[in-house]
Amino acid sequence: MNSRLSAFVLGLVAVSACQSKESTPAETAAPAKASAAPTNSPANMSHGEAPVGDPNDPAPVDPAAPPRSASRLIKVRFEVKDTVITVAKGVQYQAWTFQGRVPGPIVRVTQGDTVEFTLINRAGMPHSMDFHAAQIAPNKFYVNVLPNDSIHYRFTADVIGAFMYHCGTAPVAAHIANGMYGALIVDPRTPRPAAKELVFVQSEFYMTAAAGNAARSLAWDKLLELAQDYVAFNGRASQYAEHPISVKVNELVRIYLVNAGPNRVSSFHVVGGIFEKAFIDGSISNPLVGVQTV
Repeated sequence: MNSRLSAFVLGLVAVSACQSKESTPAETAAPAKASAAPTNSPANMSHGEAPVGDPNDPAPVDPAAPPRSASRLIKVRFEVKDTVITVAKGVQYQAWTFQGRVPGPIVRVTQGDTVEFTLINRAGMPHSMDFHAAQIAPNKFYVNVLPNDSIHYRFTADVIGAFMYHCGTAPVAAHIANGMYGALIVDPRTPRPAAKELVFVQSEFYMTAAAGNAARSLAWDKLLELAQDYVAFNGRASQYAEHPISVKVNELVRIYLVNAGPNRVSSFHVVGGIFEKAFIDGSISNPLVGVQTV
């Protein structure tokens, strides 16, 4: 890469939140070593996953993080619907979705903000919502919502980090594998240094055999055998190899990473870069320093 990658990774496998409420330590920018002048054509390197494409050609899903919240009350309204999505070129999938997309919309709040959430089920089966950033009674709020019904509740985001949200209806693995997941970012009250902020949600797709141009669906036997067809970031396989993300020389980069799974561990690494600091789950103190792979 032709830039210093000072990355801030929050939340690898969003399972449970750390209870610490300390403020995040200041991030410092170390001077970068001089790098070679960029070439006009992309490098022919992607470790075999996909050829590297033109960085001027935007990816199907923009990984840019939304801006920090400007209100202490964040209203979030999701509709559940069945939607055909594109997972790879020529590969369509019959997904279960929040707001018609996989992953669902990024929710970003600030520590202490109140999230006012409404879930409306437009699908033909029960669904629910489990926010890993919330500390509320699951038997009261993470309950099944029947078709054409809804649920409405509030919670306070007390713990800083990058957290997963997902449908919690049984079997949970099937609902996650079908696309019902996303990322919720909780920022510290004191803003961090300005940076190019990116959000990556990793997940897998387990698909039935192709049948002409028909959209494929979940293959439960493949899921149980951990035999995925695709591992994707932000719902599209190889999109950030085919459409590289441009970063300026010496630009601070902050990455929010959530692994939705439902099965595979994420060993996240940026080729040619080292993470300056890595904050795991809700931890805001004692970050990993100088890490190549998290």
